Amino acid sequence: MRLFPVRPRLLALGEPTHGEDSLLQVRNQLFRHLAEHGGYRTIAIESDCLMGLIVDDYVTGGAGTLDEVMTRGFSHEWGAFTGNRDLVRWMRAHNDGRPPSEQVRFAGFDGPLEITSAASPRQALMALHADLSARVPGDLLPCTAETLDRLLGSDDRWTNPAAAMDPSQSIGRTPEARELRLLADDLVALLEMQDPRDDREQARLYGRTATGLLRYHYWMADTSPGRLSWLLGVRDAMMAANLLALADRGPTLVNAHNGHLQRDRSSMRLGDHDLQWWSAGAVVSARLHDQYAFLATALGTIPQHGVDVPPPDTLEGLLYALPEDHLVMDPDQVATLIGDAKPVPRVSPWYGYAPLDPAHVAALDGLVFVKGERHAPQAA
Repeated sequence: MRLFPVRPRLLALGEPTHGEDSLLQVRNQLFRHLAEHGGYRTIAIESDCLMGLIVDDYVTGGAGTLDEVMTRGFSHEWGAFTGNRDLVRWMRAHNDGRPPSEQVRFAGFDGPLEITSAASPRQALMALHADLSARVPGDLLPCTAETLDRLLGSDDRWTNPAAAMDPSQSIGRTPEARELRLLADDLVALLEMQDPRDDREQARLYGRTATGLLRYHYWMADTSPGRLSWLLGVRDAMMAANLLALADRGPTLVNAHNGHLQRDRSSMRLGDHDLQWWSAGAVVSARLHDQYAFLATALGTIPQHGVDVPPPDTLEGLLYALPEDHLVMDPDQVATLIGDAKPVPRVSPWYGYAPLDPAHVAALDGLVFVKGERHAPQAA
């Protein structure tokens, strides 16, 4: 925390790959310390924001078992990661017997999106409509639940994985989908017209998710060269909106891929396409300024995936040569380490690991380095 002039409302801890237990244990130890000594009450991870409500309910004393929550509360099959299970178990135990104001909370901040598909907007739209039905007279609602159900149709049409690469398979620009976008917009507007003293946090989440998913499906049906950049941008814009809402709640630790949290513009080459878009971190940083802080994580080795000791002329190679197994460096220390050297980008033999781009170091608030699984610090 001494890295920052003020306590960030969003402290973002990036990771270069998903599922590495050494990185997840570092994250868990950091959150425990921040919760007990730093006033942080929420951890947000790169998982489905609606599924995350299941985890949040459980850690704050809700019904269910740990096994059920790990299965139903995480997207991308991340409930299988030991580090995530340890986190949920600790949060439940920490909150036991504490008043709500002192409890820690869990949030997913990704949209309900997978690499090859996007969820139906049904859950978010119907939940938003139900919330408003309990708040306002029926004659103010722009539609009935039956109308939404009819326009939504079968969820299989929305989740068709073939639509990821074939726009003609998407229903995102059908007359029904276009009408749903208008109705979702009116439902969100109606929510904002209600008593501003009311708690609308969860209803707003439903609204952001519904409109975001409908926008995502609309661009899945697009046939222009900008289609993929639109999809990547919409996803990170949904992430950014969720993070800004969490910042309004209070100090939050954020954990996601470095690429989603960085301030620099993101890029990807997919086949013949060079794609660029602004990450969630870039959007949030521009809004929150010094209330947003980003620590990127670099990793030395992942033996099980063939990521061996990094070459000495890379940034990871310079870090690996240090005696510590894991460390935190401020920007000045990183600059001193690099000195006159001009590190080259590390090339990963495994698609699941993205080395840190040396060109992005100047935009960091700090750098976390973990040598690898064999050097992981012991979990408490």
